[in-house]
Amino acid sequence: AQMIVTYSAGTAMSKKLLVLGGTVFLGRSVVDAALAAGGEVTLFNRGSHHVAFTQPVEQLKGDRNGDLRSLTGRQFDAVVDCSGYTAEQLRRSATALRDQVQHYVFVSTISVYARFAPDLGFDETASVTTASEGYGGAKARAEEAVCAAMPGRVSILRPGLIVGPHDPTGRFTYWPLRLARAGKVLAPGRPDRPVQFIDARDLAQWCVQLALQHLPGTIHGVGPSGSMASLIQACQQASGNAAAELVWCDDATLVEAKVAPWTGLPLWIPEADLDFGGMLLASGQAAVDAGLRTRPWVETARDTLAWAQEAGTAAHSTTALTPEAEAKILAWRAA
Repeated sequence: AQMIVTYSAGTAMSKKLLVLGGTVFLGRSVVDAALAAGGEVTLFNRGSHHVAFTQPVEQLKGDRNGDLRSLTGRQFDAVVDCSGYTAEQLRRSATALRDQVQHYVFVSTISVYARFAPDLGFDETASVTTASEGYGGAKARAEEAVCAAMPGRVSILRPGLIVGPHDPTGRFTYWPLRLARAGKVLAPGRPDRPVQFIDARDLAQWCVQLALQHLPGTIHGVGPSGSMASLIQACQQASGNAAAELVWCDDATLVEAKVAPWTGLPLWIPEADLDFGGMLLASGQAAVDAGLRTRPWVETARDTLAWAQEAGTAAHSTTALTPEAEAKILAWRAA
């Protein structure tokens, strides 16, 4: 059963935080947010990535798929799990920690929902998939596993697309980089089509708030809804390049051109798609009411662009349209 509650602020904050993961994307922002909040942070991971944080953090080496020995006998006020994907992983970690931590925050995903009907907004009460396979199915069963192991002491956080500096997928990063390159830009769908995403740094602060205030329940971690045109405008403003010429292509044209939804042009999904058309319509009201704050889109775009330009090709999406593919579609559309 889903654990859905009304959130309230004001719970006394604890300080000792364990982060499972903590060195790749969201996790490193969780560590930064916890340190900024005055927390004492311990990381548990395989030690394969090194990150220089602003303050010292304790590093425990292990593997959540088997070797949890370094956690034995340790006590923490809360744990933030940024790296769990399967029911077995969550069952193992929650069972090992249930007598050692007071509260468990599991970063899940909106992909746990059964479907995203076109033009239909949804909140935390929407039906969850019954599948066990695939990303959404695995995360759904992982939610059940951690709640069963630590009933009443778990926050299930369901974000949508997480974006910002250090994003290893290059998905959102495509847009600030593309607007910085200017020229004719293939813009997907209707200009007023709703989109939403959340900056990893804002989501990280929300994770820490849920953890340190021990707030149980299921809640979305999504940013505010805006239009695709607003997103592109923010990216263009962030780039400082006013020379881009937007060429809007409707869903039918992009489908006919065999552009891959979501990956070929990030944040684009055909609105009429029966299973995914409404995926960017998640309600973030419960989180806002409970204190989630998000930064302006242009700030996220500016910081992401600066990081991507410094990181080079490592920041680029491996699935988004290449400049050559985009030019070919633009020429085909014009013809």
